[in-house]
Amino acid sequence: MTRSTDLHTLLGDLVQANSRLVRIAAQATGSTESSATWRTLRVLQQSGPLRVGELAALSRVAQPTMTKIVAGLADRGWVERIADPDDARAAQIVVTPAGATAVDGWVEELTSALHPYFADLTVDELDALRRTVALLQERVELNDPATTDKSTRTKELSH
Repeated sequence: MTRSTDLHTLLGDLVQANSRLVRIAAQATGSTESSATWRTLRVLQQSGPLRVGELAALSRVAQPTMTKIVAGLADRGWVERIADPDDARAAQIVVTPAGATAVDGWVEELTSALHPYFADLTVDELDALRRTVALLQERVELNDPATTDKSTRTKELSH
């Protein structure tokens, strides 16, 4: 097996394991909240204020779907619309303190639900997991449109 094939297989396994991990954790919490709700709040936390169209593109959903998600989040007081500093006719969506508290609580619930699956890891395994997480965060940070410069992101989304 070539290095490229091995990497391709490993990345596929990583995506599948992550999906299962998130699904198992979400089921264990008993939360009925949609994953799109939490994903939207996390994107806004990471990227700052965004227009609905930008948020939809980053979340990979249709704009009408994002409009509904944002309306639901606004009804809960988890996001609010603010004036777009680049266009007085437009609005941006921003996470409120209540929304940040809600999403942070959700992450805490997920991690607590997953704790039993990993509680018996050895010190070496924990170190390996720490290094893996750091590597993943570094690679994602370099390539995640939600964390790039706002002007660059706007240009990318308009093309």
